[in-house]
Amino acid sequence: MDSFSVLVYWVLFGSLSIQLEWYGSLGCIEEERIGLLRLKAAFNPPNVTASAFSSWGAGDNMDCCKWENVRCDSTTKRVVQLSLKDTKYDTATKIVERWYLDFSLFLPFQELQNLSLAQNFLQGFHGVLRSSKLQYLDLHGNGLTEIPPLGAVQSLKSLNLEFNPLNNLSTFQELMKVRGLETLNMAYTRLRGISQSLWTITSLKAISLRGNHMKGSLSDKDLCKLRNLQELDLSHNAFEGILPLCLSNLTSLRVLELSWNLFTGSIPSNLFSNLQSLEYVSLSYNHFGGSVSFSSFGNNSRLQVFELDSHNKELNVDTESPHWNPLFQLKVFRLSNCILNKPDRKVPSFLWSQHDLRVVNLSDNGMRGEAPTWLIKNNSKLEFLSLRNNRLTGEFSLHPDSRNLDMFWLDASGNQIQGEVPYFLGSVLPNMLFLNLSRNALGGTIPASLGDLRKLKSLDLSNNNFSGEVPEHLFMGCVSLRFLKLSHNNLQGQLLPGKSNLTELWSLYLDNNHFFGELSHGLHNSRYLRWLDISNNNISGKFPDWISDFEYLSTLVLSRNSLEGTMPLGFCNVTRLRFLDLSLNNLTGVFPPCANLSSLTYLHLQGNEFMGPLPYISSMTSALVTMDVRDNKFSGEIPRWISSYLNLRVLLLKGNSLEGSIPQELCQLKNLSILDLSSNKFSGLIPSCLHRIPFGGKRPFDDTFYVQELGWTTYRSFRTYSFECEVQINQYVQADFYVSDVQEEIEFISKSRLESYKGNILYYISGIDLSMNRLTGPIPTELGKLSSIHTLNLSHNRLTGQIPTTFSNLHEIQSLDLSHNNLSGEIPIELISLNFLSVFSVAYNNLSGRIPDRKAQFATFEDSSYVGNPLLRGPPLEKGRTRTVELPSAQPTMDFEENDPFKESFWWSFTGSYIGAFIGVLFFLYFYFYSLPR
Repeated sequence: MDSFSVLVYWVLFGSLSIQLEWYGSLGCIEEERIGLLRLKAAFNPPNVTASAFSSWGAGDNMDCCKWENVRCDSTTKRVVQLSLKDTKYDTATKIVERWYLDFSLFLPFQELQNLSLAQNFLQGFHGVLRSSKLQYLDLHGNGLTEIPPLGAVQSLKSLNLEFNPLNNLSTFQELMKVRGLETLNMAYTRLRGISQSLWTITSLKAISLRGNHMKGSLSDKDLCKLRNLQELDLSHNAFEGILPLCLSNLTSLRVLELSWNLFTGSIPSNLFSNLQSLEYVSLSYNHFGGSVSFSSFGNNSRLQVFELDSHNKELNVDTESPHWNPLFQLKVFRLSNCILNKPDRKVPSFLWSQHDLRVVNLSDNGMRGEAPTWLIKNNSKLEFLSLRNNRLTGEFSLHPDSRNLDMFWLDASGNQIQGEVPYFLGSVLPNMLFLNLSRNALGGTIPASLGDLRKLKSLDLSNNNFSGEVPEHLFMGCVSLRFLKLSHNNLQGQLLPGKSNLTELWSLYLDNNHFFGELSHGLHNSRYLRWLDISNNNISGKFPDWISDFEYLSTLVLSRNSLEGTMPLGFCNVTRLRFLDLSLNNLTGVFPPCANLSSLTYLHLQGNEFMGPLPYISSMTSALVTMDVRDNKFSGEIPRWISSYLNLRVLLLKGNSLEGSIPQELCQLKNLSILDLSSNKFSGLIPSCLHRIPFGGKRPFDDTFYVQELGWTTYRSFRTYSFECEVQINQYVQADFYVSDVQEEIEFISKSRLESYKGNILYYISGIDLSMNRLTGPIPTELGKLSSIHTLNLSHNRLTGQIPTTFSNLHEIQSLDLSHNNLSGEIPIELISLNFLSVFSVAYNNLSGRIPDRKAQFATFEDSSYVGNPLLRGPPLEKGRTRTVELPSAQPTMDFEENDPFKESFWWSFTGSYIGAFIGVLFFLYFYFYSLPR
């Protein structure tokens, strides 16, 4: 070849190389690049300010294979994967619009295999999706009401429709057109049932119908058609009946998730013996009964996850007989709320041979014996261990040389574990997030090594016998701590250290200990504090003014201490306060009018020396539910603004110096259940409008009084195998914790006793107490309309007139006290129909006539219910005759004036009776001596 030919060759070759290099720099087919830009335009309408796929086509970036959310085949440079998830949303204007997507936009992508359109607020589609190689289609989290036309996509193997409001059984017909479909996820799609056509898709290997509203039973005939099924998730539905026996024929089954249903009956021991491929079994939270032997799983060598948290504590589980050796190595074992290994209740012994456990839950099983802390030593990868609410004894023993870096959750609460917590606990379990040893018999001091747990978020050592001081290292070292509960121990010393490093702290419970001294500002770094309870200690000094620094504070409980002085005005700056309890201290002065406390729901000021008018709490939101200001020195009248507390359920004003008449405005509190105005100086008539308040009548309940203790929830990221192949068993379980307010508790005199009512029981009590006042006039007959009331106390007043016969309509009354008044007339015999009445007193009135027959509840009342009525007769008074009884020497203190009409009427009645009897004796003697023979 001559030199010219060589030159031409190199020019042509170089030119071709340059063209190839330029063409290769684009990295993708031009047709597909244009198609992607059209898709970008479809996802970005003109009125949307924030642009989705902003990098597509921007600047000199012409290689669409390098664009975000696009993946091309390395050889053909054609698009094989598009992730268009969560893009149809304007973050600037918060615009969310339902829209339709044109399927023809995907025609240029001939090699497309994986397409995600999840979470785009799609309502539907135009056209038909035509893609000969599409295998994976993700449409979850849209607004689809029906399945899009997919008949042309014959290569589709996996379809995800999770979180779409399908709710249409006819949609299953569209799935029948897709040949070879292997994975179907229709979780949370509001389906009400299963179409028979679903069971004809015999190619299915994995199906999830989790979290719908499906009812009925599972038919053996239908389910057994899916012979290729490897994964089945029917959890969080309402399926009932027994487990289908044909499950034992699905020999390819690897994952069986049936938790959170209504399945009943027994679990056949041989049901799973043929399923040698089983890796994951969850039957938790159903209503199984009978007995099951865990040894039936002994030959399932691939089993890694087993969950059977019972919902009704009626399932007997035996893990001990017959003797067996498991072939599996579990990673997750959850067996709780069962009747375990009756009668010995021993800890499952097969767990000794398990060395790969990550999650163990054996709570609420009534297990006995020593706490199996050896599980921590035997399983170096253990992450989660719950032994709560059993009867385990012994000591909480760990080896000082052992070290578990994966353990983040340990709950052994509610047992009988004794001894001391190992001093080296912090070094053995350095990565703990949640530690709960509450409700045991642990003693000694709190280990200082707990301060080494820098990741610890929740620590609960309450209800034990710990003594000594709280280690300062705990307050300085646990920098991640959010929840700290040391309640009900014998701890002492200064309540709070001079300084702390608990910058993440949300909740602090130090109540019911022996802490003393004043409240130092040791929590100034805990700016996110929401719950603070230091009640029932020996705290003295003034109310802490630094409380106003905690803008997020919602619960403050300082009751049963020795705090004194006045309330600082800065207290009103705690605008998010919801629960306030300052009861049983020595606080004085006027309670500051807090117009800013618009969120306050529960107010407890009982047993202090507050004076002046009743506390004014902002009524802008009418949030107040409980107002307990008993036993103070509040004076004046009940203010008219009380009517603005429309959510008020409990109003306790007992033991103050309030006066004037009972205002009509109280009758506007239609949610009121308990009203206590006793031991004040109220005068005038009883408002007849009180009958307009239901007082316990049936009405919808909100979350008032509702409280949760510290607890835990678990979240499992369960995906069928085709959606997320990377998921491992040890990623299935994650944990979180929640905290809540202290429990609402009130005191109220019912059945002549001071009763304490706590929590949800407050829903079911109702009562009115107007005793120990100066009320006059007749008892309103309208009070007989309070058909749901349980307690009515009008005693120690100056009421006159008769007992209303309408009281026979108080069908649920349990305690009725009308004693120490000036009532007259007879006791209505209609009261015999009050079947629930257990306390009844009309003593010390001017009643006359015959006592109602001793029938029903009236057969239980003794003479003390009637004494002090000289003109009453009949049993149970002595011999059925009128009985004169002296007033007891120890009468309740009553501030009666000298011209008290009750006292005057009683003495006039007593004097008249005495004079009448004396004259009768004189007449008897006169006629007796006159009749003698002379």
